[in-house]
Amino acid sequence: MSRVSPPRIYCIPASDAPVVAVLRRGPTEWAHVGRWDLENRRYEPGAWLHGRIFPRRSDLSPDGRHLCTFVHQPGADWEHGETYILLSRLPWLTALHASRTDGTWTRGWHFTAERGGDDPELAELPLRYGLRVTRPIQFATERRRGWEETEDSPPRDAADTWDERRNVRLRKRQPGGDHVLCVESVGQAGGEFGKGQAIDGLRLRYSLEDADDIALLDDVQWADWDREGRLLVATRDGRLQIRGADARSIAFEENLSGLKPDPAPAPDWAGEW
Repeated sequence: MSRVSPPRIYCIPASDAPVVAVLRRGPTEWAHVGRWDLENRRYEPGAWLHGRIFPRRSDLSPDGRHLCTFVHQPGADWEHGETYILLSRLPWLTALHASRTDGTWTRGWHFTAERGGDDPELAELPLRYGLRVTRPIQFATERRRGWEETEDSPPRDAADTWDERRNVRLRKRQPGGDHVLCVESVGQAGGEFGKGQAIDGLRLRYSLEDADDIALLDDVQWADWDREGRLLVATRDGRLQIRGADARSIAFEENLSGLKPDPAPAPDWAGEW
């Protein structure tokens, strides 16, 4: 019997709403999008894509309404080609706007408070926010959400165009609390979603610090604080959890490990801005 690998999961929290975009890969040729409602503590499954979403090159609008995904879909038969950037309503992938890219070497777009964008077409979109090209830097999504690079991280080499040759460490203090969540890159994994459940080619290690201790979060493949100071995690075996600040207690859990590709038509509202 062949062994089924756990799903790879990366989450993008909305900065101004209790909503998290969940980007899941597995089986290998499939991607799934979900909406994690923190206020009502429920997971809402959405679109399935026979292709790849690059999670760290994607973004969620501050209000949690719109998703901007970087997609590679071999064989895609439309004017935007096989590699494109897609704007949609979370958790669906109905194209409200799409744009061709120059292949997988580009880094996608992210939302900004100022309207408009680097592409003149973006200024005409009925969005509350702007969109800008994301520059190559490790943990770009985290940096936009309050994570800070530590002073002991090695400096970036001027010739390191994609910022991939160093092991960076970031920290984020618990909102209203004393714990500090840390993440560090521990080397390349051999490509997108390579060994060790790496996402976008990075192998990561999470840890939790307080005044007395440093605890490694060996079972975690993604983590962040929510606005209330609760610890949000995606475990290596495919579970979404809300944990206490010390990472020991679990207040919510949703197991995504058993999901299988099940494409379904998007609701009508997914086609509306």
